[in-house]
Amino acid sequence: MRIRVLGTGTSQGIPVVACSCPVCQSEDAADKRLRTSVMVETSHNTFVIDAGPDFRQQMLREKVNRVDALLITHNHKDHTGGLDDVRAFNWILKKPMEVFARQSVLDVLQKDFDYAFEEEKYPGVPQINLHPITNHPFGYNNDTIIPIDAMHATMPVFGFRIGDFSYLTDANQIAPEELEKMKDSKVIIINALRKEKHHSHFHLQEAVELLQYLKPQRGYLTHISHQMGFHHDVNKELPEGIELAYDGLIIEI
Repeated sequence: MRIRVLGTGTSQGIPVVACSCPVCQSEDAADKRLRTSVMVETSHNTFVIDAGPDFRQQMLREKVNRVDALLITHNHKDHTGGLDDVRAFNWILKKPMEVFARQSVLDVLQKDFDYAFEEEKYPGVPQINLHPITNHPFGYNNDTIIPIDAMHATMPVFGFRIGDFSYLTDANQIAPEELEKMKDSKVIIINALRKEKHHSHFHLQEAVELLQYLKPQRGYLTHISHQMGFHHDVNKELPEGIELAYDGLIIEI
């Protein structure tokens, strides 16, 4: 299995105008963060978790020519805003994009991208098949995906486990039985917004403590705001086996 980290950033804390803070002006490529997303390549499928506004740029950067399915964690725009750009894969692969999410998220997608779901579609609109999922494992073309239920303040979100890889973003609460689903993963990626506590995201200490409890071989942090600080400096503060992920990181399991 190969995991490609497509983006590790967040809209949280970023001003509307160009940011002049030291982190945003850093020349270190690891401090340049597109919206959070990850691609999981198994022997059977290529999954992308979340398709935010930077989806097209991420696909071009990584030279991706095939995506079999999208797994959507929740319906905030920084995780769904790039859905229109699946039309390029429709054209290349000659088939609709398969999208998996809880029903409430699919309802929002149908509203936000209504033109893609009209009975009489305008030629060239994205072709999308929506699949509602619940908090139960489901299969897709010989792979099993295990949803991991968590809370983003008052909003439910899904993380996902595929094989020995677990991924959870935009969460600040998770029940013990859901956390158990991530145990024995070789690699875990979890969100850590900043060092200070936040009302809807794990902050750095909380994310590190979760990874220390779960004990993966390798633990990575994502959904990082510029308020976290410089990639290089923060990594020096982290325990062995835990580090900040960065855009373009490739992990082999």
